[in-house]
Amino acid sequence: MKRRYRRMLQLLITALLLLLVFSNYHIRHTTREYIYGTVEDVPINQTGLVLGTSRYLRGGGINPYFQYRIEAAEKLFSRGKIQYIIVSGDNSLISYNEPVHMQNALLEKGIPVERIYLDYAGFRTLDSIVRCKKIFGQNKVTVITQEFHAQRAVFIARHHDIEAVAYTAGDVTMRRGMKVMIREWFAKVKAILDIYLFRSKPRFLGEPIEIPNGRE
Repeated sequence: MKRRYRRMLQLLITALLLLLVFSNYHIRHTTREYIYGTVEDVPINQTGLVLGTSRYLRGGGINPYFQYRIEAAEKLFSRGKIQYIIVSGDNSLISYNEPVHMQNALLEKGIPVERIYLDYAGFRTLDSIVRCKKIFGQNKVTVITQEFHAQRAVFIARHHDIEAVAYTAGDVTMRRGMKVMIREWFAKVKAILDIYLFRSKPRFLGEPIEIPNGRE
């Protein structure tokens, strides 16, 4: 009996490892042509979507993931690669408001307030991506985040009929970002399950918010 349970456990672990490897390979492979690391190569889109993260680290100081995403958004805007910016993040607590923090950081960079749209219900990447289309009416978008995250975001977007590309923000060192990278491996598994098995939807939708079309 013990041998049987041991065998079942081994098969389960093997299946989980295969799912982990497949999910990460599949997402990276199917999105690589849509992800750009230089501003000159990024296609022009009306709207950029900055995916949320906390502005400050728990131990104090600016979160480099946040800082680099803001810098990347400003760079795309100033080079004419995007006209408007959606900042999408978590606003589930009164004391924690990712969209407002991102908006403030963009304002500090000189981005006009009328070019920034806040999505307060971007509780996870899938929510941010789908709401970009369903709420803000964007069928094309430039996702702005780190490369490992951009792969998953573009994968989700393409499966929701959004012509997404991504511009990769600066990354952090492996030593500082190890925990994030490990979490991302499992997040890609969740993305695969959300798309192909669960067909997950955003937690909230709501009334449409219009973003002007065309260059002013």
